[in-house]
Amino acid sequence: MIQIMSDRETGAFEQFAQDVRPEIERRLTAYTQFDAGCPERLRAAIRHSLLAPGKRLRPILVLAATRACGGDISAAWAPACAIEMVHTYSLIHDDLPAMDDDDLRRGLPTCHAAFDEATAILAGDALLTRAFEILASEIANPQHAARCCVALAHAAGASQMVGGQADDLAAEGQPGDVAKLEAIHRRKTGAMLIGSLQMGAIVADGNGEQIERLAAYGTGLGLAFQIVDDLLDFEGNAQTVGKRTGKDKDRGKLTFPALVGVDESRRRASHLIEQAIEQLAPFEDRGDILVSLAQFVLKRNR
Repeated sequence: MIQIMSDRETGAFEQFAQDVRPEIERRLTAYTQFDAGCPERLRAAIRHSLLAPGKRLRPILVLAATRACGGDISAAWAPACAIEMVHTYSLIHDDLPAMDDDDLRRGLPTCHAAFDEATAILAGDALLTRAFEILASEIANPQHAARCCVALAHAAGASQMVGGQADDLAAEGQPGDVAKLEAIHRRKTGAMLIGSLQMGAIVADGNGEQIERLAAYGTGLGLAFQIVDDLLDFEGNAQTVGKRTGKDKDRGKLTFPALVGVDESRRRASHLIEQAIEQLAPFEDRGDILVSLAQFVLKRNR
């Protein structure tokens, strides 16, 4: 577990997260009621994974980016919930036996372990499509809705999140280097964080420079997040992390601790966070949640 920043330094993010999480949970619950055409077992599988205790990092990034760009976060609830649905779909599918073969996620049995593989696949499919339905129908400004659909589709698509996952699987047991590993994680993890920030800026009518700076922030944040994730898998325990640890080594995955060691991994994560925070200077006080969130990433233990 990394403990670099003090609790006081990360308090703004934690307070903001505490304030907005209840509304995120309420809306996610409402969005997954579905109508009578949804089979009850499928509904239960969707809600099992989506409503499990999670950090809600991506929804919070959407809301914080809207705030940083001077917007009203009431415009950001739909993209915040949509990206959490796409993120959860990706976790359900990543956990399948054909992918990362995990049996624990967010402290609960993974979707296919709690239900079955076919139901888990369908639950992921349903969450992916529901996300775009929400963007298209719940964002009042049609131009904002269209731009958010594009941003999320790109972040989650074949050249970004899905492509990064494909390369991650292909790299198992194969030799690699830091450049290859960074290329994987900038897509597998970073793309969705950047997509969160972009959507938050879009619904706030953020300008081009703001969106570029948020994307640069997200790039550094995403890679640091993944380095910390690798360290948690290497050093953490399943009870704290909420998922099985030590699996990356068992599967022969490329990780930062394996390539450069624990101390260098920590140094890289810290440097990336410093670079990310530098991008927020023009936002002044409106960027305080994002600054605090970046600091929080370095001390997270799950």
